[in-house]
Amino acid sequence: MRQRMSSEERKAAIVEAAVRLFAEKGFRGTTTRELAAAVGVTEPVLYQHFQTKRDLYTAIIDRKSQEGLEKFRSRVERYLQMEDDRNFFLQLADLIIDWYSDDPAYSRLLLFSGLEGHELAELSYERQATVFLRIVAEYIERRMKAGVLKSMDPELAARAFIGMFSHYALNGVIFRCVDLHATRSTVIPALVDIYLDGIRNPQE
Repeated sequence: MRQRMSSEERKAAIVEAAVRLFAEKGFRGTTTRELAAAVGVTEPVLYQHFQTKRDLYTAIIDRKSQEGLEKFRSRVERYLQMEDDRNFFLQLADLIIDWYSDDPAYSRLLLFSGLEGHELAELSYERQATVFLRIVAEYIERRMKAGVLKSMDPELAARAFIGMFSHYALNGVIFRCVDLHATRSTVIPALVDIYLDGIRNPQE
């Protein structure tokens, strides 16, 4: 006999099913009937947990944003107070690529939300991207003040780094024109060195 899921387990199952469906069909293209069927519940049961698709989408962003920031803290945060720029950016690059490759459905969901242009498209940026960007920019600014890095706009420098590795990851996960597994061990250090060579203070 199958054990009945608790309320929290069912809620988590709905979130995971929603990620898959939103990634395949978009926010507008996914019906509540499809969401309920994917979890094996009725629509009334679905509404007990999430009254609207907007509530469900918000729950997805909240959960994924929290997971992403926890991974950042566990893998990169200890490098923030070190004076080892190369290792900081190597770890950061690896984390960015894992963010895309470990959960490709979520990456597709975010792309869908942006292309659909609905009002929730900015939610993930507010909850996760801005925090991530600020942390990286603050690190760069601190290293600039130490005289190690050139004087520049720290946020633009952070965007340049994140964008470089996001583009590389998207080519592998979404467009499938790059084999991340086969190339990342050589591409990551090469791109990190190119980046650091460009922003280091030549006097250092």
